[in-house]
Amino acid sequence: MDLDLAQVRAFVLAAEGLHFGHAAEELSISQQALSKRIARLESTLGRRLLDRDGRGVRLTEAGQRFLEPARQALTAADLAVAAALDAYHPLRIDVWGHLYAPMRTLAQVAAGEPRLELGHGRDLPSVTAALLHGDIDAAFGRVHAPLPAGLTHRLVRLEPVDVIFSADHPLASAPAIRPTQLRDSLLWTPGVLHRLDFLRRFAESFGIHDRAEGTNLGLDHFLADLAADKRRFSLLPADVPLPPHPAIRSVPLADPTPLYAWSLLWRGNGAHPLLDTLVSAFAAKAQRNRWLEYDPIRDWLPERHPADADASAP
Repeated sequence: MDLDLAQVRAFVLAAEGLHFGHAAEELSISQQALSKRIARLESTLGRRLLDRDGRGVRLTEAGQRFLEPARQALTAADLAVAAALDAYHPLRIDVWGHLYAPMRTLAQVAAGEPRLELGHGRDLPSVTAALLHGDIDAAFGRVHAPLPAGLTHRLVRLEPVDVIFSADHPLASAPAIRPTQLRDSLLWTPGVLHRLDFLRRFAESFGIHDRAEGTNLGLDHFLADLAADKRRFSLLPADVPLPPHPAIRSVPLADPTPLYAWSLLWRGNGAHPLLDTLVSAFAAKAQRNRWLEYDPIRDWLPERHPADADASAP
């Protein structure tokens, strides 16, 4: 069965927005023409994909099953055209987890690569939505379940995490501390805790019950809030460069050492030609810098990461 990609594209746009008018406008055709394309596709498949009534547009069961493979087919077609014309756009990559400075790691691998176009994602849900809609080609940050279907990720770095707190905190002079020693302290978070998976799981795992939420207005503001209360503490990856602040101390955590898991994320069947190059560059950097070392006795991860089995491999 041969599919008409113009009909498939009409269906995907209508299905993603559940709105025929918006889909027709994006394709620069009339709603009547859009409806005809979708009707012809349904006739070819022998299945109804979309239901339309006074309440709006909704996917049928067949439409739900067809949507993701249809997206993948369009992506593959776009890549084939670009390959034939030698007209690839730059690899568009976005990041999230800005307080933890993801660009530190990405820049070590991608610096000087003129074919990368960097975005400014806010959080994991907004970045995954951009990936699924084809607005970006890849993303970088900490991945945690559940992820939408159709996305693939690869662990590229496990970074030790330090505790940061006021210079007046009772543990500020220690050379290293155990996570359990923080039970009498107050966890200060840059946002609502239920949206900060790593910090939430840390608190639950080590019995830290006192928590307070601030607003993420950048690292300087965050450190000033920490310094304001000698009971407060938070966590940052060890390599995050802290601005000079006489009232703040950073101390390594040990027994166990928490690890922050950085991953690359992309559409499972939407590989941009530069993606393999980027993945290989990360793998080489990880091997040289021992980024994927993990000892379950010595280290702590919030959950068994899907790539933990490979974490100790070169």
